[in-house]
Amino acid sequence: MTRTETLLPDAPGLARAVQILRTGGLVAFPTETVYGLGGDARNSRAVAGIYEAKGRPRFNPLIVHVADLAMAETFAVFDSRARALAAAFWPGPLTLVLTLRPDTGLSPLVRAELDTVAIRVPAHPVAQALIRAYCGPLAAPSANPSGRVSPTRAEHVAQGLSGRIAAILDGGPCAVGVESTILGLAGEAKLLRPGGVAMEEIEARIGPVALHQPGEALTAPGQLASHYAPAAALSLNCGPEPDAVHLGFGPGAEGIARVTLNLSPAGSLTEAAANLFHMLREADRLAGPKGRITAAPIPDHGIGRAINDRLARAAAPRPSDGSA
Repeated sequence: MTRTETLLPDAPGLARAVQILRTGGLVAFPTETVYGLGGDARNSRAVAGIYEAKGRPRFNPLIVHVADLAMAETFAVFDSRARALAAAFWPGPLTLVLTLRPDTGLSPLVRAELDTVAIRVPAHPVAQALIRAYCGPLAAPSANPSGRVSPTRAEHVAQGLSGRIAAILDGGPCAVGVESTILGLAGEAKLLRPGGVAMEEIEARIGPVALHQPGEALTAPGQLASHYAPAAALSLNCGPEPDAVHLGFGPGAEGIARVTLNLSPAGSLTEAAANLFHMLREADRLAGPKGRITAAPIPDHGIGRAINDRLARAAAPRPSDGSA
């Protein structure tokens, strides 16, 4: 078993992280969305290590994290729509799925053998510092066992991956709290995963965006039906119940639940997104593997669409149940 180091995001910590990455090792690091599990996107051994550490199926592509638009353009073909969105939202929680340029040097494992690549420029200063110090692209899915609740703090990463990866760069809690929005632009504009940038904001800049439909081919991360799953059973759009841990939203959410964790007492979708995965983990701990979690209705607009997407996937039947 690997000993997992915890590194501070200072000069010695970043230097150690770069040293690990250069030898094909894996380093978890904070982004503004969730913690990512980073490896050199050009090194197939490192990328295979990401899949192995997470227990992630290899047909599920990874997001390539780069420092800026100039680095992104060395790997992907940008049209006017992609440039407009990059100008508006990068650095930030938007991933673009674009046609891959030839001879990029990226590992085929990163893109799951597709002719497209998912790419983004993270805004978190630690992520930026790491990518720039490494001088190369980092493949970085969420730093958690595949299908489980995503990590928004360094301790979440350690709970799931300690002993499986070389190091964790501890940059504190993630501000956005849900993964990036993924937009396909290799053909028609299509929302592949809602996330930290609202679809309304995207459509305001490039016009109508189609929605990924159930049953369509998997072309981006975060599209598996069951994902972000706690061990306890999760019921959606519920009020508080005496035998359940309740994820509330807005004022007056306490009610009759055994325990209530309020995603945002003020009814702020931004606050609820930032708290979602941490509180889902805490609800799971309090409920226990045979317990129940109930979740209040969340308004389905803006970043609320991303919250509802994560809750729906967390509540979906798990493949291990034999029902999906």
